Amino acid sequence: MKLQLSGRWFKDEFGRTLILRGVNLGGSSKVPYLPNGATHLPDSFVHYRNVSFVGRPFPLGEADEHLRRLKRWGLTFVRFVVTWEAIEHAGPGIYDEAYLDYVYQIVKKAGDYGISLFIDPHQDCWSRFTGGDGAPAWTLECVGMDISRMKETGAALVHYFHDGPLPRMVWPTNYSKFAASTMFTLFYGGNDFAPEVRVDGVPVQEYLQGHFIAAVQQLAVRLKALDNVVGYDSLNEPSPGLIGCNHLHDPHGMVCTAMVRNGEMPSFLQGMALASGFPQMVGIWELGYFGWKQVGSRLLNPNGVRLWREGFDCIWRQHGVWDVSQDGTPCLLLPEYFSMVDGREVNFCQDYLKPFINRFAHAIREIDARAIVFVEGVTFEPPPKWEAHDAQNVVCASHWYDVVTLYNKQYFKRFGVDIHHRRPVFGAGNVRRMFVRQLEDMKNWAYERFGDVPILIGEFGIPFDMNAKASYITGDFSQQTQAMDASFQAMDANLLSCTLWNYTADNDNRWGDQWNEEDFSIFSRDQQKNPAHLDSGGRALDAVVRPYPRCVAGEPLQMRFDYRSGEFFFRFRHDANVKKPTEIYLPQYHYGRGYRVEVSDGEFDVDEVQQTLFYTHSMQQTEHTILIRRAAGRA
Repeated sequence: MKLQLSGRWFKDEFGRTLILRGVNLGGSSKVPYLPNGATHLPDSFVHYRNVSFVGRPFPLGEADEHLRRLKRWGLTFVRFVVTWEAIEHAGPGIYDEAYLDYVYQIVKKAGDYGISLFIDPHQDCWSRFTGGDGAPAWTLECVGMDISRMKETGAALVHYFHDGPLPRMVWPTNYSKFAASTMFTLFYGGNDFAPEVRVDGVPVQEYLQGHFIAAVQQLAVRLKALDNVVGYDSLNEPSPGLIGCNHLHDPHGMVCTAMVRNGEMPSFLQGMALASGFPQMVGIWELGYFGWKQVGSRLLNPNGVRLWREGFDCIWRQHGVWDVSQDGTPCLLLPEYFSMVDGREVNFCQDYLKPFINRFAHAIREIDARAIVFVEGVTFEPPPKWEAHDAQNVVCASHWYDVVTLYNKQYFKRFGVDIHHRRPVFGAGNVRRMFVRQLEDMKNWAYERFGDVPILIGEFGIPFDMNAKASYITGDFSQQTQAMDASFQAMDANLLSCTLWNYTADNDNRWGDQWNEEDFSIFSRDQQKNPAHLDSGGRALDAVVRPYPRCVAGEPLQMRFDYRSGEFFFRFRHDANVKKPTEIYLPQYHYGRGYRVEVSDGEFDVDEVQQTLFYTHSMQQTEHTILIRRAAGRA
């Protein structure tokens, strides 16, 4: 399949419209393979320059098993997770050649199974050393931070250094903590906000962006000859850091909608003070029935530990944002420092994110001219406004989650939160319609800001460790199946291409995806009772493995699937210029015991080995329907 962009749709070389369905591979690719980088373990934090990601997403010897499973499940379009750290962990300009060779081998083998993919340079909260993943440790060290002092200074909440189990979804609070917010500000806006910071004589923004882009280029050089690599994500879930913030006294001053207030929440000013060794009394927050609320306070950094290495001082104090008053109290001097530049209010997406994406696209296409760039904006926010002079051949690749299920690790089918309008929604039907509407809003944002470009939801999914992991004891995953189906129903209703988060080859019940106690994988060895069967180990497969139109000889108009009855319906309008048949993925998982097919006209054939229904429409009518049901008696 040669994937092309045509207006709002993906197309193949025959002009057929493609709906792409796949998965992120994989969740544990965020951490090293050797030594085991699971975030609850210490070794990879201690020996952080001498690690290896060879084996992520799985060892080469396991590749056939996992790729065969993905193909069987119809997940043939992959968002392939890599990190900057995986490529350049040993030091600036020192690339892990063994890892680059390994990725080439895995990606090439994926092509043997008919799996296409795009590369996702992944990050969360900047790096593993600031509570997430992505950038190497040396990026923090080069601006003066001591990564061993993150906990004492409140600069980041890191799993290994946290006492006791992680609270639900606490890791995103690192976006608003000092270390990550500072690094994102330097990466995207160092020229404007930290002009005095240079690394090896190079302005810090250029130093960081240049090394990141050069690292991804190293991978592009390896992969450019592989036809199944269709492009590159610009950077997972970009964060503005401090850019645009004009509430430095406010512990919830981030400019993005997805702000999480959980646990200890210093304001940005308090974060600066803490990093410089000033103890601070900070609020403790948690999620209540009516939103986030403060439930207490705690003194952080009582021993006055400094985050800064010897010879370094706070970057923001250096630039006059804050200082210490005569009574020894940290005080804010420039409250609008990050929201105004040269008398003009800044816009992160337009002024900083878009120039970076354009630079990234140009650099990748120096290596691979055909590469599609999958553009991400700030999560739950409209993407940048694209213009004719900006990079072309792009896809809007936003992310979407049901935030109530995500944060609570429970599925409330009769209650949801409309994050776009910030209001509760009640009633099962209303919640499902809200999901459809939210994704429709995201499509409209993309069309308004990019014009007619294809849309792919790069991440969506559900936590499998719902209800305190009860399913791992009972074996009942019905609630997860319902939650997963609600998300997929919204994708189907909007005729969206999407890649599910995620497939983790080494997922287990205790540590989930091996990262920050997240557990989103649709596969787990701990649920694998019969290794000889590819479906064994799958979770919520009734909802995940579903029929869909892979290639359509025209324009898709409507699609729906009921996993309980097995009924699938699809309607499309044909394009007279397309001569190849429409292809429907017909999973053996649902239809292995028989099925019935009704078509409005024309004829069809089924290749059961390839799990594909081929439909050739007639020319007597412009719209056509396909209805598939399980054979009677299939429960």
